[in-house]
Amino acid sequence: MTTPVKLSGPMLPPASGHAKSAVVLLHGYGSDGRDLISLGQFWRDSFPDTLFVAPNAPEVCGGNPFGYQWFPLDLERDRDLSRLVGAETAAPVVTSFLNDLWAQTGLTPGQTILGGFSQGAMMALYAGLRLPESLLGIVSCSGLVVAPEKLGNEIASRPPVLLIHGDMDDVVPVMGSEVALPILLDLGIEAKLHISQGTGHSIAQDGLDAATAFLRERLGI
Repeated sequence: MTTPVKLSGPMLPPASGHAKSAVVLLHGYGSDGRDLISLGQFWRDSFPDTLFVAPNAPEVCGGNPFGYQWFPLDLERDRDLSRLVGAETAAPVVTSFLNDLWAQTGLTPGQTILGGFSQGAMMALYAGLRLPESLLGIVSCSGLVVAPEKLGNEIASRPPVLLIHGDMDDVVPVMGSEVALPILLDLGIEAKLHISQGTGHSIAQDGLDAATAFLRERLGI
C-alpha cells in the first residue's frame, strides 16, 4: 500500500500556550492553508486553548499553479464520479494528517473540530464521517456530501455538523447543503444548516457568526 503523502501548512498555537482542542481547516480548490488560517487568527482570542491548523492540499492545483487542490476538477468526466474518485484518493491523506496531529499533540478526535470551504468542505465531510472515533464537530462551508448513496454503508461516526452556504453561490450551489441536511439527519447526525442571504461563493459575516457559535457550543466556551 502506498504511504499517504504528508501535508504541511500554517499552524497557529493556542494563545494560552496549552492546547486543549484543535480546529483543522481544509481550504478550497486553488487556494492554500494561508487562506483559512485567517479564521484561526480571528478566533484565537475567543478560543485561547485551541490550536488552529490549515494544511495545504496534497496536489498543486491544475487551474492555478500557485495554489493546491485536494483532487482535480475533471470537467470532461461525470462530475459526481470525478468527485468520488478524488475524495476517495484524498481521504487517506487527510486521515493520516489528523492521526499525526493527534500523535504529536496528545489531543484526540473528540477534542478536534474539522472544517472546510468548498472542496475542503467536501473533504471534511467525506473524511470526517468515516473516522472510527467521532470528531467534536464538522463545519462545512459551501460544500456538499460526495457520493451520498455510499455514506450510509461507510459512515463510521456521527459528530455534529454545521452546514453554511450562500444562497447565491454559483460555484457550489446552495442546493449542495440543502440536499446534505436531510441526508445527515436521516443518518442520525445532529446537523444544522445556515444559509447566508445575498452571498456567493464565500463566507459572509453571518456565516462566520454561525460558525463561531458552533465552536463555542462544541468547545464548551
